[in-house]
Amino acid sequence: MGDRYQSFTQSPPGRFVSKRLGMPQPTPLRRHEPGQPLLAGPVLLGAAEGGRLLASAAGVLGSIGAEAHVLERGPAQTVATEAGLGTEVTSSDDGEGARFHAQLFDASGIGSTDGLRELYEFFHPVIRRLQRNGRVLVLATPPENAEGRRQAVAQRALEGFVRSVAKEIGRNGATANLVYVAPQAEGNLESTLRFFLSSKSAYVDGQVVRIGAGQSELPADWERPLEGSVAVVTGASRGIGAAIAETLSRDGAHVVCLDVPDQGEALVEVANRVSGSALQLDISSDDAQRTLAAHLRDRHGGVDAVVHNAGVTRDKTLGRMEEAQWDTLLAINLTAQERINDELLDEDVLRAGGRIVGVSSVSGIAGNRGQVNYATSKAGVIGIAQAYAPLLAEPRGTINVVAPGFIETQMTAAMPMGAREVGRRMNSLSQGGQPVDVAEAIAWLASPGSGGVNGNVLRVCGQQLLGA
Repeated sequence: MGDRYQSFTQSPPGRFVSKRLGMPQPTPLRRHEPGQPLLAGPVLLGAAEGGRLLASAAGVLGSIGAEAHVLERGPAQTVATEAGLGTEVTSSDDGEGARFHAQLFDASGIGSTDGLRELYEFFHPVIRRLQRNGRVLVLATPPENAEGRRQAVAQRALEGFVRSVAKEIGRNGATANLVYVAPQAEGNLESTLRFFLSSKSAYVDGQVVRIGAGQSELPADWERPLEGSVAVVTGASRGIGAAIAETLSRDGAHVVCLDVPDQGEALVEVANRVSGSALQLDISSDDAQRTLAAHLRDRHGGVDAVVHNAGVTRDKTLGRMEEAQWDTLLAINLTAQERINDELLDEDVLRAGGRIVGVSSVSGIAGNRGQVNYATSKAGVIGIAQAYAPLLAEPRGTINVVAPGFIETQMTAAMPMGAREVGRRMNSLSQGGQPVDVAEAIAWLASPGSGGVNGNVLRVCGQQLLGA
């Protein structure tokens, strides 16, 4: 089902009525299409004194042929020039000057709360010159890696700044995100920078990502970063799972599409569409993990990316919930992931440099009435990533989680209209996401270039206004 309200507000009568009544006017989001330029306009660069990340960012921008601008004051021009990135100087006083696809600020040099004023001085005169569907990206040092308490406080304060900016610019389809980069991890920035500056991150807003010292392998072709790899996607027969399979295939992977036998016909259709293969398997069965491991080892020699997407709902308030509604859901949504991960790791089926991505939910972060079983399982998926991250890092692998918010699927289309409209509007972008939004985030995490991103939880929710 389409978003009729959004379509209405894009018409002349709808714009007039919604504006007069103070109703949301969601901007259509620009999403990725093959061959589309990564950037839709120039990038404005800024940096606090002593920042250590702008040089790396400027190098990435140079590799993608970005048109870069700097303000007439500040260290950004010198850093960009030293990085070999040609820049144009723009005046902060020129309200009619160039409009920017992105505004990128290196805040890693802010060493005290007094230094936070540099954020105001950079963004205040230019934030209204951000394009529709634009990007604000702040780079910083993780507070736990700060040089003393004062810098730790200042760097932590950036989260409040970025999340508030995201809520101010969301009505234009623009997003703001924060990337913490650990010392000595600057070389791992490129994959993350490309994702957050591009239309692939259209529904990722107000998020905090940490990049550490993991080993990244930059792909030879950024259009097909998964070329030659093997990925398995559970719950692949429809909805978000099918979108994940399609996106990983687009990026070059051979996708093993997995789902229960009851979904066999739809599963084969998806597998054929992505030129992959189908495996009919109930992941909650006693020997499912061994069957899957044997299939991946015997047919493909191992696996490079595992996406745990399969899940069910059995909604009921706790006092009315039957044992089977609890047991079945936990077995499928959570325990099966643990068992599969252990088998693939213990039997060396997951190759060195492998990626595991779990699909959680904002319900696992904020909770939800009538979903104590579901929220428990999805919080547990986050726990898996946090517990397994040190283990995966040893063979240069990663494990991360995406947590979707309101995504337009068959399940949300069946919701009562009132609840559906609330779900769509209760985020900074005032609209629901699409299955491909979840898939794009997973493809970024599955990329060999994302080796520094480990143990992260990324909400794909348009900055839902409930929860952390």
